[in-house]
Amino acid sequence: MSDQKARLAFEILARENARMLTAYLRGLVSDEAAVDDLFQDAMVVAWRRLDECDLSKPFGPWLRGIASRLVLAYYRKLKTQPVMLHDEVLEHLDRQFESISAQVGDTWEQKVSALHDCLDALSAPHRDAINGRYFDGLKTTSVAESLEITFEACKKRLARARALLADCLKRKGVLLAGELSQ
Repeated sequence: MSDQKARLAFEILARENARMLTAYLRGLVSDEAAVDDLFQDAMVVAWRRLDECDLSKPFGPWLRGIASRLVLAYYRKLKTQPVMLHDEVLEHLDRQFESISAQVGDTWEQKVSALHDCLDALSAPHRDAINGRYFDGLKTTSVAESLEITFEACKKRLARARALLADCLKRKGVLLAGELSQ
């Protein structure tokens, strides 16, 4: 492949997978600055190793493989190993992203847009719980305190909100029945 074609292919694939890669990294690393650094590092490594990529296969899993190795190196440097980085967890997370990516006709951007639509459709109490837990990164106890409800009530609200989101995403065709139970 000529350098110009390789560059164009990489630009297209990187653009199509950027949001997915960011979401993947945020699922593994809580430090936003580290996520940004790891994203950039993954893109640099992917560009340098583009000739090793089989472009007849999906680009996302290859890119996530690079990112997961960089995340492991990041945690080794910090001399810590979070539970979420065990091989089984990484494989499960990768299967989840692959499942989302494999659905016909939708881009990652359309799927993220559908999620935002579903979040907007939640009642304020459910949306506040989800935002606190997943977007603000608070522990459930902190979400409960901020919402001035009991811990148990917060757990139930989060469970109900996740179920409502899953139902909405299924109606939009973004999730298949039974996908969240894998």
